[in-house]
Amino acid sequence: MAPAEVLSGKVVSGQVRERLKQQVAEMTEKFPGFRPGLAILQVGNRDDSNLYINMKLKAAAEIGISANHIKLPNTATEADVLKCIASLNSDPGVHGFIVQLPLDSNNPINTEKITNAVAPEKDVDGLSSINAGKLSRGDLGDCFIPCTPKGCMELIRQTGVQVAGKRAVVIGRSKIVGAPMHDLLLWNNATVTTCHSKTSTLAEEVGKADILVVAAGRAEMVKGEWIKPGAIVIDCGINHVPDSTKASGKRVVGDVAYSSAKEKASFITPVPGGVGPMTVAMLMQSTVESAQRFLEKFQPGKWTIQYNQLTLKMPVPSDIEISNSCMPKPIDQVAKEVGLFPHEVELYGQTKAKVQLSVLKRLQNQPDGKYVVVTGITPTPLGEGKSTTTVGLVQALGAHLHQNVFACVRQPSQGPTFGIKGGAAGGGYCQVVPMEEFNLHLTGDIHAITAANNLVAAAIDARMFHELTQSDQALYNRLVPSVNGVRKFSDIQIRRLQKLGINKTDPMALTKEEINAFVRLDIDPGTITWQRVLDTNDRFLRKITIGQSVTEKGFARTAQFDITVSSEIMAVLALADGLDDMRKRFGRMVVASSKKGQPITADDLGVTGAVAVLMKDAIKPNLMQTLEGTPVFVHAGPFANIAHGNSSVLADKIALKLVGKDGFVVTEAGFGADIGMEKFFNIKCRYSGLRPHVVVLVATVRALKMHGGGPAVTAGVPLPKEYTEENLQLVAKGCSNLNKQIQNARMFGVPVVVAVNAFKTDTRAELALVVQHAKEAGAFDAVECTHWAEGGKGALALARAVQRASQAPSNFRFLYNVELPVVDKIRLIAQQVYGAKDIELLPEAQEKVALYTKQGFGNLPICMAKTHLSLSHDPEQKGAPTGFVLPIRDIRASVGAGFLYPLVGTMSTMPGLPTRPCFYDIDLDPESGGVNGLF
Repeated sequence: MAPAEVLSGKVVSGQVRERLKQQVAEMTEKFPGFRPGLAILQVGNRDDSNLYINMKLKAAAEIGISANHIKLPNTATEADVLKCIASLNSDPGVHGFIVQLPLDSNNPINTEKITNAVAPEKDVDGLSSINAGKLSRGDLGDCFIPCTPKGCMELIRQTGVQVAGKRAVVIGRSKIVGAPMHDLLLWNNATVTTCHSKTSTLAEEVGKADILVVAAGRAEMVKGEWIKPGAIVIDCGINHVPDSTKASGKRVVGDVAYSSAKEKASFITPVPGGVGPMTVAMLMQSTVESAQRFLEKFQPGKWTIQYNQLTLKMPVPSDIEISNSCMPKPIDQVAKEVGLFPHEVELYGQTKAKVQLSVLKRLQNQPDGKYVVVTGITPTPLGEGKSTTTVGLVQALGAHLHQNVFACVRQPSQGPTFGIKGGAAGGGYCQVVPMEEFNLHLTGDIHAITAANNLVAAAIDARMFHELTQSDQALYNRLVPSVNGVRKFSDIQIRRLQKLGINKTDPMALTKEEINAFVRLDIDPGTITWQRVLDTNDRFLRKITIGQSVTEKGFARTAQFDITVSSEIMAVLALADGLDDMRKRFGRMVVASSKKGQPITADDLGVTGAVAVLMKDAIKPNLMQTLEGTPVFVHAGPFANIAHGNSSVLADKIALKLVGKDGFVVTEAGFGADIGMEKFFNIKCRYSGLRPHVVVLVATVRALKMHGGGPAVTAGVPLPKEYTEENLQLVAKGCSNLNKQIQNARMFGVPVVVAVNAFKTDTRAELALVVQHAKEAGAFDAVECTHWAEGGKGALALARAVQRASQAPSNFRFLYNVELPVVDKIRLIAQQVYGAKDIELLPEAQEKVALYTKQGFGNLPICMAKTHLSLSHDPEQKGAPTGFVLPIRDIRASVGAGFLYPLVGTMSTMPGLPTRPCFYDIDLDPESGGVNGLF
């Protein structure tokens, strides 16, 4: 019989590595920026462990695996090791994870406990009880196999001999080799016998084996004459025996007497160079397999989501009753369903969470989904259901059409919630839940804005006070104090010096003139535009006097409080695309002018960094869900008049990545299309770089009747009979507003779908008339919607229309070039969007145009602050008025946010409470701790 063919582990492992290298290359080509990750945790500093780890690190680098070696000192405790394992388990960049054994610690550590702490899906050593159990049950496709047995099987496959039906003998029963080798052969359909040191008929059993795997740990214990002729022999042993011919005085042998066995076997592995090299190769293979499973499971845009089934009731209960009857999914489940990793989510209880901005970096190479903006015709004071339609649309797309879909909405202010408007979570069976969480504190973002805004306000008055009461040198000594005899400028002070053209970093080097310029902001009190804020409707704070205490030495001035959501900090939050951008925008915020007419910024006050710190958590979008279990980002809530009235850029960007290229992100723009939609396009899309696919324009029969000449609609007052009885003439006449708003949307090159939000008082003829007019006016489609009463089911026609419209040609464009003069940009909006004949700048507005142009702010976008109740400046002018001249009373600047806002007519940035505020209907249930009443 010819000598056995040698199974070289070096050759086979080399082939395996080349195959893995190709697989990793294909993986990274398909998923740019992705690399399989391997973590090796070592305790102590054993020389043999260091040698093995270096071999693994070298192999990983060769294949393209990102390997991380974590080394704990030999003083590490069991708790230290478990803490490190928990961190690696939750790290999505780690796909394979091994604990190098033995654990070289001075403290007692339970090895079994440690190996079982490794997440089974990352246990590429296959040593955990869960993986061992799956292997013993034959779940080979759903577990990791220890590397040595896996390598042995690969060597056996290289022989070309079929394992099925063969008699196999395994000598050794260790958890690392013998026991898993037995299971592996068994589930590959061999008939397997396990032998060990107590087996009395060992030679007889070996003689029956077609396949022999030896892992006994005893030098050359298996003799050649025991072996069945033609058997496959796999020798896992590594033993040292004396050898005077070697420099070390010893040589390495296996558990099989190699020379004699080679004469009987058909295939045999040498020692060294047989099984050893395969172990490392199999570790690499398991790591790549784990990375492939990860990509299959967490592929961006591949959602497995559980939707909530609505139990509809007629008549429709109150919003709070519906919300309280719903059992929301745990928010960490929602996060997992949409492809967020545990470390990317910060839980705020069971129903809301913040999402880390690092998601954007992880998904930066993924394509965006379809971008849909919901807007409306010019509304009545009651609103026409944009929020309800937004939620109904995403529930229809998600829970009924099974599309990946995210809603992105604004966070409501507590002022209107407790005032006249109530909540903003949607309504009926289309709500963001829990609605009381949504409408109240949420995660504290608005409180953070209040604190940050008022810090700036306090800094302004304190700086004026100190400048009025101290000499230049005294100011300088306090602004740049000596600490242990050393003076040093802070980073923000260096920026101020650079702005002044002073290129010095040594505080001792400034001249008296430079010190004067540095310490004196010289704020003109009459130019202060920065006000204190409060998230409560309080009309008596609209005009106040501050500084009346004797400690302020007579430096009093008239000031005011605005509502928090009107703060420029809120607008910055909504438009920033990251922490650095937000901080820079804060620094650019202009709070006043100096007496020489120079703009004074938050950076000049030295407060930028502190404001950014107060806002560092608020910049993370808030994750919630709808009644039917679709995900929602609730983030930012800027005013829609003096600001742009849209939720955050960051929420939209993250959502667009999460839904994937075939998914949808539905966001809402405040007020009517002439205000919120125009600003969404010309301001938000300009800064975000995002391009919308569809406009959903919400219309109601009620609003159209008002625009057709119906009586005034007043909150808290029953509707006149014209609104509760059929009147096709009023509807038809009022469609002039609908037609104009459709034209406004189409002006930007985006398809328009009209959603006719049906109320129970609407007739079939009235609804059909609106649909007909919308289509004739150029809408891509127009559909009736009953989502308030039916949830997503009632918006199915709308969802299908949006799907079709998203595939239609789109040629998005801005209305104006920001480089145009300020007056020209205002005129374009007035004429093209509102239908005005021309504009008229009052003297104060003319002065501001000249001032802002001189200060370098003339190329900012325009954010018109006008009534939302009419296309014109006069809220009493309904329909689609033309031929009017739009008066511009004043112009102000939100330089940090990045726009100028002309004031059209008068308006308050601090609403008041009505005679009967909403809080009359809100109460706490003392037994459950829940909320009763209406929002």
